[in-house]
Amino acid sequence: MKEDILNYTQNRELSWLKFNQRVLEEAQDPTVPLLERMKFVAIFTSNLDEFFMIRVGSLFDMAQTDANTVDSRSGMTPREQLDKIFEAVAPLYKERDKTYADIKKQLHPYGVCGLDFKELEQSEKKYVKKYFKEQILPILSPQIVDANHPFPHLLNKALYVTASLRYKDKTKEKTMLGIVPVPEFVSDILYLPGHDIRYIRMEKVLMEYVDIVFGQYEVSDVNYICVTRNADIAPDDEALEVSDDFRYLMKETLHKRRRMAVVRLEVAEKFSPDMEKYFCDKFNIKPNQVFRTKMPMKLDYVFAISGNLPDSMKRSLIYSPFSPQNSAHVQEGSVMKQVKKNDILLFYPYESMNPFLRLIKEASTDPNVLTIKITIYRLAKKARLVEYLCAAAENGKEVTVLIELRARFDEQNNIDWSERMEEAGCRVIYGFEGYKVHSKICLITYRNRNEIQYITQIGTGNYNEKTAALYTDLCLMTGSKTIGKDAAEFFKNMSIGNLNGIYDHLIVSPTSLKQKVLYLMDEEIRKGTSGRIVMKMNSLTDVDFIEKLARASQAGVKVDLIVRGICCILPGVPGYTDNLRVMSVVGRFLEHPRIFSFGTGVEQKIYIGSADMMTRNTEKRVEVACPVLDETIRRQINHYMRVMLSDNVKARVLQSDGTFCKKDEEKPPIDSQAVFMEEAIHAKRSAPVKEKSIGAWLRASLRDKGVRLYLWGNHFILLRNPVWHRNLPRH
Repeated sequence: MKEDILNYTQNRELSWLKFNQRVLEEAQDPTVPLLERMKFVAIFTSNLDEFFMIRVGSLFDMAQTDANTVDSRSGMTPREQLDKIFEAVAPLYKERDKTYADIKKQLHPYGVCGLDFKELEQSEKKYVKKYFKEQILPILSPQIVDANHPFPHLLNKALYVTASLRYKDKTKEKTMLGIVPVPEFVSDILYLPGHDIRYIRMEKVLMEYVDIVFGQYEVSDVNYICVTRNADIAPDDEALEVSDDFRYLMKETLHKRRRMAVVRLEVAEKFSPDMEKYFCDKFNIKPNQVFRTKMPMKLDYVFAISGNLPDSMKRSLIYSPFSPQNSAHVQEGSVMKQVKKNDILLFYPYESMNPFLRLIKEASTDPNVLTIKITIYRLAKKARLVEYLCAAAENGKEVTVLIELRARFDEQNNIDWSERMEEAGCRVIYGFEGYKVHSKICLITYRNRNEIQYITQIGTGNYNEKTAALYTDLCLMTGSKTIGKDAAEFFKNMSIGNLNGIYDHLIVSPTSLKQKVLYLMDEEIRKGTSGRIVMKMNSLTDVDFIEKLARASQAGVKVDLIVRGICCILPGVPGYTDNLRVMSVVGRFLEHPRIFSFGTGVEQKIYIGSADMMTRNTEKRVEVACPVLDETIRRQINHYMRVMLSDNVKARVLQSDGTFCKKDEEKPPIDSQAVFMEEAIHAKRSAPVKEKSIGAWLRASLRDKGVRLYLWGNHFILLRNPVWHRNLPRH
């Protein structure tokens, strides 16, 4: 089948660009509130930035070192892939610019106005000029480029105003380049006085007054630019051999990222041919790596604007507020006791992360708890989880934290947290050389009547309290002794550097996860037309999985894949993937769970975990997936998958040519994320209130009516606002 695979696969990078185009489509959807649409433009932009830094950067490295390597899913060399990427990106820039301009225009009647200098009123121009002279000009660091002033190093994703300079006195005819960095420590936008949200971007202010900065020169060809550098780096292998401090080594590696090669140049105004050649020579890039954009190159300020909206405008411009609900499956009181009785599944962001945090907080003070062990890949800037882990260590618990310092773009944050936890007495260890630890697993070990017991948590997403309100993920908490023993064995292996552990229930990469999933696929293939495979993930690129899915389709197995991002297999290709369907959902929340279901009925096997079906996950990372054994939770997950597969509002179906299309609009509209939000709210409202006693329940019920319940002898007494109630004993 190896020689046939090109018939039903596509290039991963081009597939990713199509996914990001789906994000842009959300920005174009008139049913989405205007400022939320602008946020989707910002997400599209940040996605594209990271794509160039990582994927394009990686291909550039491959083009220099392994130029003849051929991509197994498209048959292209690195150079050919790069050319196809640049060709595909160019129209996306134009589409994004138009989308941004349309949204910006529609926001004006609401008083949300991003303005150019020429659109300012006279009083506003005076305000901006005064602000520039007093607050900005003194902190600028302009530079000219000539024989005595070499071309400076431009930081990754920083903005620079550029201009051609010529001496005013005509003593020298030579034209020079002037460069002014837009200070990163000032706000991206300047709010203008008034009640409306009127603002001008800081780079626009600098462009307007650059002649003041270079006062002795004639200024022309004013522009602003932004370079994107390769950020696909890893710690130096030789340094690993001589250093015994991986944290220090990662700090050094981060410094290197600042000076990596340029892979993209963005410009606000069209370059002259001479200027384009000048910058291409300076950065060692080709003209097809220069992209002009008519919209801001940084859009982080959009999220701040949403927070500054007056209440009267919020209903029109942003989503109706939704907060993660308290799970109806978790009552007040001890979470540990509840997990000991029954497994609990949390569904972020529809349900709150708080029960898991309560579990860790409770374990930190429970005298029976002996150890808490956890793997961490990404954390929020503020993390209650870290506070509770540190408290546990300070309370005498043995706390082991395996933190991955190579979590891309979170390296510094993880370094900082690792130092904090180590200071508190936690035992901190790092990932393996050549293998990132991407698993999401936590183990609490406690003693019960001289017997060691376990509570294990396994999730599909990070222990990040911020993203838990933005990403959809599953969090399973179980008191299963067999899973707990596997988790204990896993942490022991991580501590001694053993990647080849053997487990009864957990499947772990790089040793058993891939093999187990392929085996489960084979089981369904043997069933033929009775077979069933449903999988949800972020990306599918691994050739072994792709070939196995094609075999399943050819055997008549009904295969449904829910893939948010990259999907290298093409469905509906005659003779190869006729029985395979692929869909993607892009909505209010980022779809993130990894779920793998094989079979139906009592024979169905369900796993959840941290791994996508990518070679990097299955062979180059430590990932953990866990079987779902509790029947109630299995029903929850099956319901979740059925609703997702029924989505015909935010879902798009992948076609055999690699494009996406909407589902049948004649059916009743089903927005899966809206369904889950409503279900979470309804479940909490209808959940029974568990009180300690009938008296407590009565008190709670009557209190709202201004009535107090007391016990006098053997009799209950109801009193409404009594004067002498303080002397009565309460029940």
